[in-house]
Amino acid sequence: MAAKEPTTAKEMAQVQTIIGRILQVGVIFSAIVMLIGLVLFLVSGQSGYSGSYVPRRMGLILQGTWQLKPYAIMMLGVYCLILTPVLRVVVSIYAFYKEHDRLYVAITTLVLAILLVALAIGVTG
Repeated sequence: MAAKEPTTAKEMAQVQTIIGRILQVGVIFSAIVMLIGLVLFLVSGQSGYSGSYVPRRMGLILQGTWQLKPYAIMMLGVYCLILTPVLRVVVSIYAFYKEHDRLYVAITTLVLAILLVALAIGVTG
């Protein structure tokens, strides 16, 4: 039975690079989506909804995005921006697991659970 090889500094540097790239891509993607919604809003002059209504539930946002409603597209960009650090926490759990650092795996998993509970509370109102 072969012993587990310790995680090398090179592998950890790769994981840190991936985490940084996730944050960069998430922010850039969110900005592009929000910019598309803003341009549609400025071109059409309408939000896509009556009155001051803004969709907040993911199903309505996705439906509105499919229908090219500017407010829905901008809200999709906001949700992507919110979910970017959550994805970073998930990758961090993997990184700590690869380092065999059980304490930080537990702490980061607790942080992820808190984030998911907060998101669930925010979605349900």
